[in-house]
Amino acid sequence: MLYQLSYTPRAGGEVASVRCARKGSAAPTRCRVVTDVMSRRIRQWLDTVFTRIATFIALAAGQPTTFILALFVILVWATTGPMFNFSDTWQLIVNTGTTIVTFLMVFLIQNSQNRDAASMQAKLDELLRAIDKARSQFIGIEHLTDRQIELIREALEREAEQSRAEDDPKKGKSKTTRDTVDRLLDRF
Repeated sequence: MLYQLSYTPRAGGEVASVRCARKGSAAPTRCRVVTDVMSRRIRQWLDTVFTRIATFIALAAGQPTTFILALFVILVWATTGPMFNFSDTWQLIVNTGTTIVTFLMVFLIQNSQNRDAASMQAKLDELLRAIDKARSQFIGIEHLTDRQIELIREALEREAEQSRAEDDPKKGKSKTTRDTVDRLLDRF
């Protein structure tokens, strides 16, 4: 079926009406289309709801009470084994339950770690921005590849060693490592 569409947005741009008609047909039908504004609101609402649920479950899963409850469930399951003659169905119950819980917890834990890492990164970026002697080129290096970050880390370690050596009066001063870090940051 081919349709001919004519798009007419309403005031506010939230909901648009679309006149849909089969090609060659005189009888149009009305359709409702959700525009980007509405879908953005839905995504934002889903993100908020998911974040609240993920935070609640992550906090609850880390409590000693939750561990004791999980241990109790496993003990009940184990003690009912003789009652069900250790059947395949009896084993399948715990296997299915633990698989589902593990599968869902992977996503919740990843969500929590992503939020924690992003908030920590934002805080560190703010500290780098606010401290006068800090090099602002470090802001955003989390977007570099692992190899690029490793090169910067190695150069920073050499710089730290040279700084310690500068405190030792027996060794001379050298500015080359700081220059290396600055060049790496400028290059990436």
